[in-house]
This record gives sequence, structure tokens and C-alpha cells, in this order.
Amino acid sequence: MRSFYIRTFGCQMNERDSERMAGFLLDQGLMPAACEAEADLILVNTCSIREKPEHKVYSALGRYSSLKQGRPQMVLAVTGCVAQQEGEKLLERVPGLDLVLGTQTLHRLPRLLEEAGRGRRVASTEWLEPEDPGLFEIPASRPKNGVSALVTIMQGCDNYCAYCVVPHVRGRERSRPAEAVLAEVESLARAGVKEVTLLGQNVNAYGARNGAGLSFPELLLRVADVPGIERVRFTTSHPRDLSDELIEAMASHPQVMEHIHLPVQSGSDRILRAMNRGYTRAHYLERVQALRRAMPQAGLTTDLIVGFPGESEQDFLATLALLEEVGYDEAYSFRFSLRPDTAAGTMSDQLPEAVKQDRLYRLQARQAEITEAKLQAQKGVVHEVLVEGRSKTDPTRETGRSRTNRPVHFQAGQDDRRGRIVSVRITQALKHSLVGEAIVSPV
Repeated sequence: MRSFYIRTFGCQMNERDSERMAGFLLDQGLMPAACEAEADLILVNTCSIREKPEHKVYSALGRYSSLKQGRPQMVLAVTGCVAQQEGEKLLERVPGLDLVLGTQTLHRLPRLLEEAGRGRRVASTEWLEPEDPGLFEIPASRPKNGVSALVTIMQGCDNYCAYCVVPHVRGRERSRPAEAVLAEVESLARAGVKEVTLLGQNVNAYGARNGAGLSFPELLLRVADVPGIERVRFTTSHPRDLSDELIEAMASHPQVMEHIHLPVQSGSDRILRAMNRGYTRAHYLERVQALRRAMPQAGLTTDLIVGFPGESEQDFLATLALLEEVGYDEAYSFRFSLRPDTAAGTMSDQLPEAVKQDRLYRLQARQAEITEAKLQAQKGVVHEVLVEGRSKTDPTRETGRSRTNRPVHFQAGQDDRRGRIVSVRITQALKHSLVGEAIVSPV
């Protein structure tokens, strides 16, 4: 094998896993292919959090299996959550599939590819022992855009929300040793990275279940103090674990950005109990108030599920009311979908798809209005933007993100400002981003 192509579905954790696997492959001498048709290895990194991305995975695998018929020496591999969920059954279901690699065994990719290259079809989806170093083994850091990087600090989740497949495909919570996290961040800083995002399925529970050396607020501040790192973000947070110490850490250190993704899922206490979320509406709102007292301008985003089993119209209206009360910058909302091995999948009071779709439409329509109003209110405001490079859709513009995680586009300068923080005055609001003019400081 000389070249590889990785197709990634799902969340930032999957994006980071794909970067990690690319690192392993680069260390083996393989090079990225320009497209699937030119690759000796196609690796599909999968997501099973909802039905729709899982269906997309099987559709992609069907296309790649057909492609392989004309190139029998090509190796086709599947990793990620669908791989962990289905295991060896994928080898039976997908003709031409050579390798199935679970969420905890990514470090075995080079060795297992050797076996696949010899014609053996392999599945490796076992769970690792808690102390196994392979869980967090990473190759040399190669940041994608040279400006920002994703850093995994923990794996798995212990919450077992009724709708969620994550504990079944990612395992129990395991925190990466703090010294390993800091060493990776220091390496990234030496490579010129200016911003890191700390990743975990429940990132603010870092260190709570097993000894990692530091609590999450402590780790956050240590990362923010690494020389060369100018911005630190993190995702995803569970409301139950959002402590006063974490809020204080965010508010007190200028390198920690004023944005948090805080999934609420529902505004109804009855549905929150059925979901096994572990908090009430009142507790969630108290945490939001605490955040905004400490950081009045903080960006706040969330996840929402409509049509959970047994959700009444009154329950749904409680979610709409919460949307109004909090005023999220963005809300990522989805229809409830049945997932294997979850408690909600066996509940008898499933809702019709038409009801779920209607509620999703109503919720998204209202959130779109809230988002538009918030973006329009930014006209004339000056934001500090970390420049990530030229816009993919308009090369005359540069693009980056504000401290509150808003995408911002502005006219490109004559010099390369990638990695620099530029003050931008906002002149226009788009659907999900802002447009502005860079403020040039007098010489």
C-alpha cells in the first residue's frame, strides 16, 4: 500500500481519531490520496449516534465495495462507533470489507493492515484494560491547519443516558494522564499551534472516575499556561458536572475562551428523568445563570432531542420555553431515533415520525429566529479573531473564529495572517456566521 483515503462521519472525537490514524499511516510511509479512486487503502471512520449517519455509512461502504471490484488489491477498512457496535457482523454484511477496527484499538491499525494485505479479513473490537497504554497512544502530532488542534483528554462515558449509544461503543470513562495531555499540547505549541480544543464525551468529568493527576479545571488552567498557546476550548460538557471551579477557571484566564457547549436535550423535567440525565430544568438554568454572571458575553450552544418516547405536546412546549429563556447562540436539534442496546429503544410509547418531524421543524424555526437576532446584534461590535486561513468558498477572504466561537469572515490582507489574532469590526450577519472588516493598527 502506498496511499490512503479516510472518510470521517460524526463528531470532533471522530475527527481526532481520523487524524490519529492518519498519523499512524504517515509513520508507515503511506501518503494521503487525492480521492477514493486513487487510494490503496480506504478507511471509513463511522458514527452511530443516530440512524441517519449510520445509514450514510452503509451507503458509502456500498460505493467503496463496488469500487473495489475493479481494484481487488485495494484494502477497505471500517473504524469508529459502527465498527464497535457491529464487529464481525460487518464482515458478513459488506462484501469486500477487509478490516473492522473498534474505538479502543486504533493503535493496532498498522499491524492489522499487514494481515489484511495478506488476504486475511480481520475484526478487532475488544475492550482494553483500563491501564492499557494503547488507548491513548498517538503518533507525532501533525496539526491539520497549523493553527488549531484537537486533543483527546478522555474516552467513554459513565452516564448511560436512555437514548445514547456512546457508553456501548466508547466504553466507560477513562481519563488520560495529565502529564501526557500537557506533553502533547507542548509539542503542538512548538509546532506553531495557537489554539487547542480538549475533547471528551463528558469532558468536565475528567479525572473524576480514575486518577489522572489533575481535575478538569486544574488541567484547563495548566493547558492555558503552556507557552505559545493563545486559546483553549473544550467540548462536550455535561450540565451535572459543570462546577463553580470550572466556571471560575473559564472566567479567570484570558487564554480560555468564553464559549461552552452545554447539551440540555429537553426542557421538561419529566422527559429529563426518563432520559436519565441526572439534573432538573431548574438546575440547568441555575448553571446557565452562573456562567453568565461570570461571563456575560459568553457563547452558549446546546443539543436538543424532540420526540423522545412519551413526550407530550406539553413536554415539547417546555423545551420551546427553555429555548426562549436561555437564548442559545445555536442549538443542534434532532429527532429521537432508536439506537441498539439503549433503554429508550425498548420503551413502548414511541412517537410517530410525523409528530417528531413537526416538532423538530417548529423548534428549528424558532431557534433560527433567535440565532439571526443574536447575529444581527453583533453589527458594529469588534471581535478578536484567530485567523485560520483563506475561506474555502471565497479566496479573497480570510476566516477564523471569535472568542465566543462565532465564524468570522473578512477581506484578506496582502500578508499571510494565518495564526494571528486580528480585531474585526462586524458589518454583516449571515445565517450562521459574521462578516467584518479588519482593523489595521496604526504603525
